[in-house]
Amino acid sequence: MPELPEVETVRRGLEPAMVGASITAVDQRRPDLRFPLPERFAERLQDREIVALGRRAKYLMADLSGGDILVMHLGMTGRFIVEEAGGALREPGDFYQEAGRNAAHDHVVFQLSNGARITYNDARRFGFMTLVPRSELDAHPLFRRLGVEPLGNALDGALVARLFAGRKTPLKAALMDQRLIAGLGNIYVCEALHRAGLSPLRAAGTLMTKAGRPTAAAGRLASAIRDVLSEAVAAGGSTLRDYMKTDGSLGYFQHAFRVYDREHAPCLTPGCRGTVARLVQSGRSTFWCSQCQR
Repeated sequence: MPELPEVETVRRGLEPAMVGASITAVDQRRPDLRFPLPERFAERLQDREIVALGRRAKYLMADLSGGDILVMHLGMTGRFIVEEAGGALREPGDFYQEAGRNAAHDHVVFQLSNGARITYNDARRFGFMTLVPRSELDAHPLFRRLGVEPLGNALDGALVARLFAGRKTPLKAALMDQRLIAGLGNIYVCEALHRAGLSPLRAAGTLMTKAGRPTAAAGRLASAIRDVLSEAVAAGGSTLRDYMKTDGSLGYFQHAFRVYDREHAPCLTPGCRGTVARLVQSGRSTFWCSQCQR
């Protein structure tokens, strides 16, 4: 499933074509994706201007004139294809591999006033779209319990320590808790913990001292989270299974993985002679080095 950097990459690819344009037509080719599409979905989007395109955690949010937010989730295999007027694709970045597309899985097509066409393609249909009034967004079930954004300036060692204070749950589980920090997924949690030199098994509450102050480890973790996510966004995300960017090309941050999916490989921490190991936590694979992650 795409994680935060992949969703942010898609947002940046869609933004130039969508923001400032109006939706002139919607071709809704089925009544549902993962969930039923809203009633009168195509009709309610007709002639709405896309004022802004944002992201909250792993959700894309198109701010529409008239007061609604079009919330979109990619699920496991969802992708958007941008076709400019004349058929050209637009998406900045360096691409290393081309990827195909099965038009049979084109489920929703947005025609825009600037001539662009945005197609939502989803082979497994685990993604979804819904409309939420802007005034009700914070109270909506999808958003009301989401934690802090990890790419924002608010995430620092002091905040991480406060969020995890008193928690005996393993550090990796705490980082995956969307109620604390929103948008973090398995891949980038493994990578951030390795960069910070912290064990995924360590109790989350140990990042605060008995005096109620953040430890140095809390600061390292906050910096590692921001750094690994920023680098992944700059690289266009990671290609795992079906994820692709809006022009059909694939992300390539997976070439910079230090631990994820590198079981039995040498640890890349300078001076460390350890080997990357794999363990299972809450049904998910954790990759780490027991020698340098404490």
